Amino acid sequence: MEIDDKQNPNPNSTISPPVLVPQIAPIEPQIPLIPTGILPPIAPIPRPLAPIPSIRPPNGDTAKKTTEGADSDDEGDDSGPEYEVSEESRLFREKQEKAKQDFLMKQRAAALAVPTNDRAVRSRLRRLGEPVTLFGEREMERRDRLRMIMAKLDSEGQLERLMKVLEEEEAAVNAVAMEDGGGEDEGEAIEYPFYTEGSVALLKARYAIAKDSLVKAAMRLERARRKRDDPDEDLDAEINWALDNAKSFGLDCSEIGDVRPLAGCSFSYDGKFLATCSLTGVAKIWSMPGVNIVSSLRGHAERATDVKFSPTNDHIATASADRTAKLWNTEGTLLTTYKGHLDRLARVAFHPSGKYLGTTSFDKTWRLWDTETGEELLLQEGHSRSVYGLAFHPDGSLAASCGLDALARVWDLRSGRSILALEGHVKPVFGVSFSPNGYHLATGGEDNTCRIWDLRKKRSLYTIPAHANLISDIKFEPQEGYFLVTASYDMTAKIWSSRDFKPVKVLSGHEAKVTSVDVVADGQSIATVSHDRTIKLWSSKNVEKDKSMDVD
Repeated sequence: MEIDDKQNPNPNSTISPPVLVPQIAPIEPQIPLIPTGILPPIAPIPRPLAPIPSIRPPNGDTAKKTTEGADSDDEGDDSGPEYEVSEESRLFREKQEKAKQDFLMKQRAAALAVPTNDRAVRSRLRRLGEPVTLFGEREMERRDRLRMIMAKLDSEGQLERLMKVLEEEEAAVNAVAMEDGGGEDEGEAIEYPFYTEGSVALLKARYAIAKDSLVKAAMRLERARRKRDDPDEDLDAEINWALDNAKSFGLDCSEIGDVRPLAGCSFSYDGKFLATCSLTGVAKIWSMPGVNIVSSLRGHAERATDVKFSPTNDHIATASADRTAKLWNTEGTLLTTYKGHLDRLARVAFHPSGKYLGTTSFDKTWRLWDTETGEELLLQEGHSRSVYGLAFHPDGSLAASCGLDALARVWDLRSGRSILALEGHVKPVFGVSFSPNGYHLATGGEDNTCRIWDLRKKRSLYTIPAHANLISDIKFEPQEGYFLVTASYDMTAKIWSSRDFKPVKVLSGHEAKVTSVDVVADGQSIATVSHDRTIKLWSSKNVEKDKSMDVD
């Protein structure tokens, strides 16, 4: 009725209700008559073409942020309050930025060429005005320090200073060459190469390894083709028979091996002997299958960390924390001592030919030795942390190493190149083993998992959540590779099928950490050693039944 009074100033006039409704409807046409600047409270607000003034306190910066388009009003970015960055968020951003810069610095350093010769590294450090060596610094650490210094100079824009140092080095080398009476060609020949020069003995060893591996690879492939094409060959039945034997494995013998925890074990190539070593530094030879002691190998000054039988004769190699490896015969006579590592040794492994011995060490290297002459043939760097495990391909062409950097690397012994870096483990890797089929590699480590790698596809084929504690050792069955065995600090060893990598048998009986495992050549016996100081021999009950039936 208020609207009706405003529209009809004469109160005596009577208007019927049906006429009143059309007079109320046209409210919008009357809006232009209202003075500018006064908005009626009941009028609908149309979509503005110009930006609506911000409700925030007057601030010149925020006024500039408003956009002139209508889309900015729909987003509502300008209408919200401004937030201040907290101290915690700022510190997190700074930490993130620092980590990014460190990563970029390492990436830049990895692309720089740094001399491998220690004399050249010292000379370059001296010319850059840096300490030539630090207390306790080794050659690899000095080289890494030079690499980071060069990367820092490059990132700070001091490339001219770096180039000047390189020019001075080149001039000094050429000057030495001219003083010796040589020409420009000889000066160029004296420059330090960016690789480690090998000896003539290493070159001969590479030729011998290549020649021997080609023959073995051809025989392995021919055997695989014959199995595939022969209609009488039933591979599944053969695998099932091997797995049935593995399921029947039981404890056959348990013997106290030493007064201190045992660290390693290894069968001889014919299965007649078993070698063990312990933290006392003594290795022992036992006769099989009675596990009777034959001889003791005494000579290490520190604890023994591993022991291996040669695949071709009765020689035994031992590794120790005294930084040496030693070669013995079964009578206990010391044949050769291998010296050269800068830190304690972890594992040893024989090349399939029996002519070469590989050792791993906590000095971040593994080395290859000539078993006949005792000469060090190869010092192989490549791991960023200690190297622990080592295994050779059945053909002898490849070597696989693993270590505390959570990596496994595959090396071509014929060329010396690292052909594969297997990344997947998240913690240190302690065990590595090649399958007799030639293309599967198993690794186990502190992340409690066993990974199966396919060398043809260059990737992880399967991950086995194997144990409740770290895996200390791993071995494929050496004859056909139909199963593999893992040893763990959870006091058990386990057998796994190599067909589908499912569990076959749990060998439980040790009362402490199981440190090492080995499988006899015919795959019918397994030996484990532990910190409980015992040697346990596990044998297949099916084989015993077959023998008894043959006797009957």
